[in-house]
Amino acid sequence: MKKKLLTLLLVLCVVLSVPTAALAANEGDIVVLFTNDVHCAVDNNIGYAGLAAYAADMEAEVGAEHVTLVDAGDAVQGAALGTLSEGEYIIDIMNEVGYDIMVPGNHEFDYGMARMMELMDMLDATVLSSNFMDLTTSETVYEPYTLIDYGAIQVAYVGISTPESFTKSTPKYFQDEAGNYIYSFCEGNDGADLYDAVQTAVDDASAKGADVIVAVGHCGVGAEIAPWQSTDIIANTTGIDVFIDGHSHSVIAGETYQNENGEDVILTSSGTGLENIGKVTITAGGSVSTELISDYTEKDETVDAFVKNIQTENEAMLNTVVASTDVPLIVNDPDTGNRLIRSQETNLGDLCADAYRKLLGADVAVVNGGGIRADIPAGDITYNDIISVHPFGNSACVIEATGQEILDLLEMMARSTPEECGGFEQVSGMSYEIHTYIPSSVQTDDKDVFQGVTGEYRVKNVMIGGEPIDLDKTYTLASHNYLIKNGGDGYAEFMDNKLLQDEVMIDNQVLITYIVQELGGVVGSEYAALYGQGRIKLVKTPFDDVAAGSWYEDAVSYVYNEGLMNGTTDTAFSPEQSISRAMFVTMLYRLAGMPDVETSASSLFTDCGDDMWYADAVVWAVENDVTTGLTDTTFVPDQPLTREQMAVFIYRYIEYMGGGYNADAPTATDFSDNDAIQSWAVEAVAFCSENGLMGGTTTTTFDPALTASRAMGAVVLERLASLEIDAE
Repeated sequence: MKKKLLTLLLVLCVVLSVPTAALAANEGDIVVLFTNDVHCAVDNNIGYAGLAAYAADMEAEVGAEHVTLVDAGDAVQGAALGTLSEGEYIIDIMNEVGYDIMVPGNHEFDYGMARMMELMDMLDATVLSSNFMDLTTSETVYEPYTLIDYGAIQVAYVGISTPESFTKSTPKYFQDEAGNYIYSFCEGNDGADLYDAVQTAVDDASAKGADVIVAVGHCGVGAEIAPWQSTDIIANTTGIDVFIDGHSHSVIAGETYQNENGEDVILTSSGTGLENIGKVTITAGGSVSTELISDYTEKDETVDAFVKNIQTENEAMLNTVVASTDVPLIVNDPDTGNRLIRSQETNLGDLCADAYRKLLGADVAVVNGGGIRADIPAGDITYNDIISVHPFGNSACVIEATGQEILDLLEMMARSTPEECGGFEQVSGMSYEIHTYIPSSVQTDDKDVFQGVTGEYRVKNVMIGGEPIDLDKTYTLASHNYLIKNGGDGYAEFMDNKLLQDEVMIDNQVLITYIVQELGGVVGSEYAALYGQGRIKLVKTPFDDVAAGSWYEDAVSYVYNEGLMNGTTDTAFSPEQSISRAMFVTMLYRLAGMPDVETSASSLFTDCGDDMWYADAVVWAVENDVTTGLTDTTFVPDQPLTREQMAVFIYRYIEYMGGGYNADAPTATDFSDNDAIQSWAVEAVAFCSENGLMGGTTTTTFDPALTASRAMGAVVLERLASLEIDAE
């Protein structure tokens, strides 16, 4: 855990070293502008017209021949203009902007393989992918890399497409009619095949004279993507200088990771929806820097007019009002802006799932959160709103499925919770719990397709129609062809099930029809609860006495899952129980990574036996000045810890971790009982209060002598683990 805090400190320093304003390019520099995960956001944020204008600015600074425009995938899908034209409008706009290089993302495949190749043929840019293979020829479908000679510097661009394309698009698109895979993304051998494909392209480009290697990947970061993350590729290859990334919608101005030889590689990604323009600058000497442009407001008039013309052609249809809603329907949390639909229930998820179940007359329905893409604000609902919610054009189907198959589906899709998963199922006709503290034991093959569950299920208490699920019973299940017929999101078990209704209605029409016919054209109060009707419950701890939604629930979940605190029994945490001196130093010791100690506890204190569970923690704490004994010979391990004592422990722990003290921290607090804080604790209490580690027991009082509880300890530890402080 010590390494974790130090890493956070280093990352903070890297981020702070990047200026917020755009860096000026110099004559002779090479400027690589990039986008990723635009998802048809043609005029959102900076927009394509802004991108074209900024590219023109860069051409004026360094020369047109020194500016290259790159897209790292997921451009043609995600909103109405993509759906209406099966991607062609977006390709037309990209050609107008003047892209030079593109790497296919998983959503480039959403209109089918034949259409994907048509779209890439329409694109004027060079399409690259070093790992997208045609197994019938054993060749890459597109060139693995391209070399661009800028005069003094030759740059190689190496394309990388995510193997998640199998399950994050539609698996059937990569198969022949017999169900055999005829395309590959070099997904096998726990990532090794992908690393080999990339390394081969890098080595070949280097041998042909490349001075700088730019990887352009639609790969992403996040534990659920491993072993195919961009960071995995960096760590298992050599020769890449900078990695332009997409897929996870990450906003990364520039972070440094080490390759297989311990050399630095810069990773950068521009987010999504043209919220930023990515910029890589390569000097004449070959040095590389990155930044994100987020506040650019100029527009290229020609591109702007081109986009507006396409929008105008479709405006009347898209703006047609088809229904209305009395309540906002959410994908994203209205308070934080964070996307919720892929990790918990929302009212829009309930609405979409209800539409499938009730229109198709099924027992249950499931709709993957990744297929529900946009909020609908309260008020009129237009056709554009509906397409934006369901842009993929999937078709509704009904099958027979056993209770066991339904349980396995939910378990597969809950394997990442509370982290995001595009396959997270919004449901109708049933409810279920996800016990997130239970490690997922879902097994998948090398294409991330479900194979089975080897351990305890995280999904529990599944109810269908108000009754516990019967694993042997056959139910009718409504969903779409993406899941049922094509094995989408890696769940292929339904593909051989009895099909009762086959592609009866496209997904956005399902939603419109349900609202108009079943709800009378108005989404009303039954969907007023933004976070849903309680169909999906996240159970974060195994403790019966940790109430859902309590102020300490998330903290208890964190400390339990990280092995920092256990319960007082298997099912009780005892949040109100006092925390002892020994208990708290042990928690800090675990947070620090349990470093080795050589001194025996009994040689320091008469009341600390060497066989006690806290012995090493006490030795560590004393030897590193985190605390002292209460006397020269006694530690008094069982004495309850007061709140001011807890503050001092934390204050000294941060000094031990190398974070230093905040020089601007006050030496007194604003609490009305400041005078009650003992002199040796004033600075520590002020520091903890100023840095959000400890608050008052009320808005005006700190209660320094109050005994600290286990719940307080859990909350403080969670805050401490995530603290980022500049080292002095």
